[in-house]
Amino acid sequence: MSDNTLPPSPPTRPQVKARKMRVSLVWLVPIVAALIGLSMVVHDFLNVGPKVVVSFLTAEGLEAKKTQVKYKNVVIGIVTDIELSDDRTHVLASIDLNQSAAPFTRADTQYWVVRPRIGAHGVTGVDTLLSGAFIGADAGSSEETKKDFTGLETPPAVTFGEKGKRFILHTDDLGSLDIGSPVYFRRIQVGQVVAYELAKDGKGVDVEIFVGAPNDQFVLTDSRFWNASGVDVTLGASGLKVSTQSMASILSGGIAFREPKYSPDAKPADGNAEFKLFEDQTTALAPPDGEPKYIRMRFNQSLRGLVVNAPVDFLGVNIGRVVSVDLDYDAATGTFPGIVGAVIYPQRLGAANDKLKEQAGAGDDEEQTSRILGKFVERGLRAQVRTGNLLTGQLYVAMDFDPKAAKISYNAKARPLEIPTVPGSFDKLQEQLQAFVDKLGKIPLDDLAKNLNGSLIELQKTMKQVNSDVLPQMRGALQQAQKTLGTANEALSDDSPARQQLGQAMDEVQRTARSVRVLTDFLSRHPESLIRGRTGDAAPGSYKGSSSSREIAPEPAQ
Repeated sequence: MSDNTLPPSPPTRPQVKARKMRVSLVWLVPIVAALIGLSMVVHDFLNVGPKVVVSFLTAEGLEAKKTQVKYKNVVIGIVTDIELSDDRTHVLASIDLNQSAAPFTRADTQYWVVRPRIGAHGVTGVDTLLSGAFIGADAGSSEETKKDFTGLETPPAVTFGEKGKRFILHTDDLGSLDIGSPVYFRRIQVGQVVAYELAKDGKGVDVEIFVGAPNDQFVLTDSRFWNASGVDVTLGASGLKVSTQSMASILSGGIAFREPKYSPDAKPADGNAEFKLFEDQTTALAPPDGEPKYIRMRFNQSLRGLVVNAPVDFLGVNIGRVVSVDLDYDAATGTFPGIVGAVIYPQRLGAANDKLKEQAGAGDDEEQTSRILGKFVERGLRAQVRTGNLLTGQLYVAMDFDPKAAKISYNAKARPLEIPTVPGSFDKLQEQLQAFVDKLGKIPLDDLAKNLNGSLIELQKTMKQVNSDVLPQMRGALQQAQKTLGTANEALSDDSPARQQLGQAMDEVQRTARSVRVLTDFLSRHPESLIRGRTGDAAPGSYKGSSSSREIAPEPAQ
């Protein structure tokens, strides 16, 4: 062998190993992705929950494989399909719930669509403007489960698990109340209306309310509920009074409750207890009325303005209300009298009713009431229609004693009890006005007018004569009198001779009067001077006791 022979090449195993290593790394990525996908499938399979179908009136805001189902803002499922029902009256939304959402298959579970809503209670569902509508859910407490549900068109007022009590209120009509209307206690909202339906007999409405804890303890067995909707305006002796619970109650209605002050030993009411819903607070808190008594009254006058529920009072105390106003026909007189039916509550008279029953004697309640009314009728009890409001013309029935009322026979066994009546005060005024008009019509106005016309003609002639004859003469007399007064003024002026002579004459008269007074005084003291004559000592001028002696000096002796 030559020295140029090449040695054998070394083995290439390491290179082969490196090539195999590069191939395994390339396949590692899809293997890992497959494993991740498989784990997700397994996870989804393990998290697959029950499927339910919810029917809604419309699919507004819903979208398959996009609309979520939430409970307390936590996603518990998703809408997978939306289709019309066979009768095309509603839509069916298929929902896949999570495995943890199994309680939402209970029979009393509720579903509803959450979308923006504007109402009297404010704006709700604002967050759905950006995220879109979703289905809200509320699990129930029933042990039964089902797959088909009927969705609510509005969110429920009370969700499952909220503590409190539900109560049933009976009323004649719903009024302005609605689901969500607030319930107030001392003007603080403590609950709301959650449902309402017609009564089983169709003669009223049953309203279901919910009062949350701990305020539900204030609903007592003797609590009174009344409709607090709108504004209560009262005009009385103390002035104008406006009362309302809140602005929400004005817009959407509301209910208020409170226990009366005379409530004996009231205890917290049980859940689903039933109460009566009164029309206003005054009626609700009034003392119990007791058993009503039906009476009837017959009026021979127009009853325009007297309506059902008009008050019936006895000596100013409201004891009942009018329940019917009908017409009757009297064949004997050919008139149409009005028949008024009313219910009265004797218990509203308080202690007076108890004393009257004691005097009425033994018997059932109906007999006692008949005896009491019979005695009252003998004393002059009469029913009268009076004006209750001059602005609206509304009437009411007043029962009062009329001592001048004519005696009538009262049948205590008649049913219903009938109370005699007298014409209303307004009718009496009309009769008086009619009598005055009749008397006025009997006055001979034509003759009076003729006599008055003749007197006016004679007066006109007299005035013409006065103007033509008397007034010119009176004018001349007045002018002559004016001249006479002018002459008298000139004659009696300060520097006129007549004035000076008149002054001197008055002085003389004054001196004469003084002399006569002195002489009279002297003769009264010395009457003997008429026979003997006067002496020097007894001269009138020297008489010291006379008051005039100090004014007139004594005359010298002759």
